[in-house]
Amino acid sequence: MPALKNNDAGTGRRPGWREYQQQSRRPRKVITARRLVLTAMVIAAVFYALFMGIAAPRPTEPPAAALPPPVAVTPAMTADTLIGKSDVQLLLTQLPLADLMAKQVTLPVNDHRLQVTTSLDEALQERLLEGMDRRHSRFIGIVVMEADTGRVRAMAGFDKTDPDANPCLSSIFPAASLFKIITAAAAVDQCNYSGTTQLRFNGYKHTMYRNQLQETNNRYTHTISFADAFAESVNPIFGKLGKINLGKAMLEQYGADFGFNRPIDFELSIPPSHLAVKETPYHWAEIASGFNRETTLSPLHAAMIISAALNGGRMVIPTLVERIEDENGRLLYQADDAAWADPSMSPKAATILTQIMETTVISGTARALFRGWQRDPVLSGLRIGGKTGSISTRDREARIDWFAGFAEPRKGDGRLVVAALVAHEEYIGTRAATYARTAMSHYYK
Repeated sequence: MPALKNNDAGTGRRPGWREYQQQSRRPRKVITARRLVLTAMVIAAVFYALFMGIAAPRPTEPPAAALPPPVAVTPAMTADTLIGKSDVQLLLTQLPLADLMAKQVTLPVNDHRLQVTTSLDEALQERLLEGMDRRHSRFIGIVVMEADTGRVRAMAGFDKTDPDANPCLSSIFPAASLFKIITAAAAVDQCNYSGTTQLRFNGYKHTMYRNQLQETNNRYTHTISFADAFAESVNPIFGKLGKINLGKAMLEQYGADFGFNRPIDFELSIPPSHLAVKETPYHWAEIASGFNRETTLSPLHAAMIISAALNGGRMVIPTLVERIEDENGRLLYQADDAAWADPSMSPKAATILTQIMETTVISGTARALFRGWQRDPVLSGLRIGGKTGSISTRDREARIDWFAGFAEPRKGDGRLVVAALVAHEEYIGTRAATYARTAMSHYYK
């Protein structure tokens, strides 16, 4: 989606949530028109060669001998030899997004019908869609992904403002306290923090006044472990980390390492998540704690961030399309497992992150929503961790609610990443962590 515009230059007023939604639609026609032209060119180039050997030439066409020879497609060929994700992305624009949310999809192209096999778990996808609280929510986005392979098992979305959109692929949502994951990784790598490191703060946990960003030790000072500060989302602790310990350059570096302001190599178009760090120390504190609305994130990217904690510090690259075949069964595209080019953090930081994310579920901000999970016949067999986030939109018309976390069998394989986003309206409906819990329970059941 396009960047947020400010139509009141000089007044300092930013457009509200509804105004943004209206602005975000205006450029769409231009983008779509350009993409259609580009799509037509790619399809013509790629499938001219692929299908010329299938379709019978018309009388007005040149003799077959004068045409380029068809591509010899064999099952042994790799995706690099055939068509890549960028080509797939253009091809998939031919279908409404909702039509792709199935295991098997037929894609009509130039009088031919391609067969698209996705990685979706249809039962899980349907369970999440059926359980959505559409009455009290403006946006819902739930991504369920295999931590080891990046295979997307569910990508359930609801957008009250646009029935054809899927918020899982939208990067307009404030990241809120999910950015504490990035700050925590930097704190381990750069400040040698561990879960037991003792830290101090004054005032309330969820405020962040300037006087809370000073190193103070008096009778009003609270002492808390780093694990509990993360689990309870203590803003002053992470604000001081940003202002005093990390600073602008380090926040920008770790943000980039975790994929902010960088494109995601996915089969569907998704704008980059946004991070901009100003020159003022107080803003460093806002960024590090997630106490701002300008740092934005998509649910798909949130799932990738969690995957780094389970993979020694390296994010997996998500994939939705397993393979594409032509109508004769010839392989045109095959997905492969891939990781982000650069590690986002050290293996040590990844290990500590999974530990403190467990604390969030056991005794932190997600405790109430996961109550009783250790006695649940399915969930009790899992190691579960995550991070919550919550912030109101600037116009106060919606409340952003996040949960991003993981589930890992205590015995056996099959690690799962779940990212859930809800924009509640006047009343708080089903919480993001509840959707994540449902996804975990259904998947492992």
